Amino acid sequence: MVVNKRIAFLFPGQGAQYPQMALDLYQQSTAVQELFALASEAAGIDLKGLLEKASAEELKRTDISQPAISLANLAAASVLREEEIEPIACAGFSLGEYAALATAGVLSYEDCFKLVTVRGRAMQKVADRLAATDAGSAPGMAAVLGLPGEQVEALIAEWKQGGLTDLYAANFNSPKQVVVAGTASALAQAEERFKAAGARRIIRLQVAGPFHSPLVADALEDFAPILEGTTFADPRIPLFSNVTGKQIVSGQEAKKLALRQITEPVRWTSEEAQLVQTGIDMVLEVGPGKVLQGLWKDTGSTIPAFGAGTSLDIQSVLANLSNESEKA
Repeated sequence: MVVNKRIAFLFPGQGAQYPQMALDLYQQSTAVQELFALASEAAGIDLKGLLEKASAEELKRTDISQPAISLANLAAASVLREEEIEPIACAGFSLGEYAALATAGVLSYEDCFKLVTVRGRAMQKVADRLAATDAGSAPGMAAVLGLPGEQVEALIAEWKQGGLTDLYAANFNSPKQVVVAGTASALAQAEERFKAAGARRIIRLQVAGPFHSPLVADALEDFAPILEGTTFADPRIPLFSNVTGKQIVSGQEAKKLALRQITEPVRWTSEEAQLVQTGIDMVLEVGPGKVLQGLWKDTGSTIPAFGAGTSLDIQSVLANLSNESEKA
């Protein structure tokens, strides 16, 4: 198929996972089957068996979800590329940035899976420790809907002065949504306070820890040495950073940002604005779920966004592109 669209691939992160994700792609593609084998060897986990049997609660564990979601993301990208759909730019949300790094040629697939496995285990260890020191209650993240990012940051700073210290702005998702990270007790207190300040809704996320905050800084101890020994090439296509919200210009920069990304906020709204500047005219969410499509629509952009995480999704995308080609 001749594709006349300038397409961006966006890769989802933790919270998008669901039982048996990507198994439909496994059934249809030899390349995806090879990817499953590579990922399973790199992660030291039978990922096909895990995805066949794991419950939603098991997949919530970050040591499991990180290699599993990365595999689902790259499996979907592999099927798209088999159909000659190539991105002109890419970005990934949180963990999804690793699939973007691999798609842009910065990381090999093998190194991508090795890194997310170590990253997941390091972050799970920190999450377990935080839970043990907070009356056994797991730390986590919550989406604050209906308050702008500036107000959320100001409220957190004000409450910190009053003693609510373990709460951080972690993801700037859209003009309508900011995600905060914290201990269980901090999140419980913050929920009522945000509602009193005018938040429309607070939603706890299906993640295992307070990611993108200083609370998980201890994960760097295990992750940094592995990261340092990994080769990062220069991006082959425009690739954007969660940490800066800007384009990554070199492999060296990508490596430095990968370390910072664990404890610093995701500036997704900035990335979306930068992506538009590349001249794209279609966005695909390449991986499980529909979160990034929703966030894209929140920007008010007229550039359409579609899901491309399942076989049915990809068939729909192909039909759409075929219709566009006929019109052209």
